[in-house]
Amino acid sequence: MISTVVWGTGNVGRLALRAVDAHPELELTDVIVHTPDKVGRDAGELAGFETRLGVAATDDIDAVLARKPRAVVYAASGDLRPDEALEDIGRALRAGAVVVTCALYGLYDIRNTPDELRAPLLEAVEEGGGSLFVSGVDPGWGNDVLPVLISGLGSRIDAVRCQEIFDYSTYEQPEAVRYSVGFGQPMDYMAPMLIETVPSMIWGGQLRLIARALGVELEDIRETMERRPLEETVTTPSMGEFEAGTQGAIRFEVQGIVDGEPRLVIEHVTRIHPSCAPDWPQPANGTGAHRVIIEGQPHIEVTVEASDEGENRSAGGNATAVGRLVNAIDWLAGQQPGLYDALDVPLRPAVGRLGRKQP
Repeated sequence: MISTVVWGTGNVGRLALRAVDAHPELELTDVIVHTPDKVGRDAGELAGFETRLGVAATDDIDAVLARKPRAVVYAASGDLRPDEALEDIGRALRAGAVVVTCALYGLYDIRNTPDELRAPLLEAVEEGGGSLFVSGVDPGWGNDVLPVLISGLGSRIDAVRCQEIFDYSTYEQPEAVRYSVGFGQPMDYMAPMLIETVPSMIWGGQLRLIARALGVELEDIRETMERRPLEETVTTPSMGEFEAGTQGAIRFEVQGIVDGEPRLVIEHVTRIHPSCAPDWPQPANGTGAHRVIIEGQPHIEVTVEASDEGENRSAGGNATAVGRLVNAIDWLAGQQPGLYDALDVPLRPAVGRLGRKQP
């Protein structure tokens, strides 16, 4: 059994607890939390199970890492605390752990990660013998391993388009939705994630991964951006009211240019309410989906819809990101220490889990 720590128990971490518990080769040995009211609580309670798992949460990071866990699922956020997240990940690597995380976008395309991020991680691997794999949904499997796999079904490929089409009212992270992305803000508010060049920083690595897998060179990475205001004030179940005239929908593309054309494209169409920008692409289910479109011969479209925690599409997306990471742990544990990306780590079947019950 591979001793495994889940570090963080928020929207991603509680799903990671379930995934680790379900995996027949992993043993949950510790849970690290940051808020005092979670210290001492049982992992089963934090995962939303009806029964206990017998592992109490702790905020004593040093003590956990001193026990030399074989793996760490780092589920703490890195969006608003990137320096702290990088330091945490380095600590786990120096303890010799296999670390899987979706916390830092800059680490998804590890071969092109900026030196200021890459160098301390390499030092930590050299010192402790750990390994690192970073992935998510989008960025993540929705625009790296999935389009690469599907491309192998065609004979001629003209273009690859990866889409996220989502109603963000199901995404229960008000700080990210209102301020990082800007929903509900005045139209002259510039959300950090929408500032020019930032989308390329976040999703450009995915384009480079696809290009590397297809054996082509990117000549450039370009961006397009559109925003629409809400025509009426709307109320969402989890995040309250969004006023008319504020940002209600965004649509952008990050384009990989090959032979002068945008042949690799990551497109986002996201809304805070389905009534905004009704002429833009809509998910078939009305809530959210990830889609890969292979233009060529034949024309191929694959749409992935996931739900969890009461048919919540955002929770479903988080669960698939967690599944990709947790299911990679036993493979990574058998490899040499190092930094791995989505093209290195195979997408593997859920061996031993068919019909497996959880608490």
